[in-house]
Amino acid sequence: MDAVVVRADLRVRGARSLKDKRQRIRPVIDRIRHRLHLSVSEVGHQDAWNRSEIAVAVVAPTSERAAELLDAVEAVLHGAVDLEVLDVERIWIERD
Repeated sequence: MDAVVVRADLRVRGARSLKDKRQRIRPVIDRIRHRLHLSVSEVGHQDAWNRSEIAVAVVAPTSERAAELLDAVEAVLHGAVDLEVLDVERIWIERD
């Protein structure tokens, strides 16, 4: 079993308010949740109207499957028209 946390730092294009930002972030979070069946949450920049940081938890039976899911998450992020991906960090959780 492998567990990974993906942290993505994002710029929200065209957002003029927190409400506007959340309307642009929500479809991306929902897409990751419902299509990939992963846990995802906005974890940073909650008070900034043009930035967001989201984290995604991935637990998979093999490292290959985890890598596939990580690639799918990044594809969703890069495919979002209203978002610019500034940084993506993969944090693998070690097992004893």
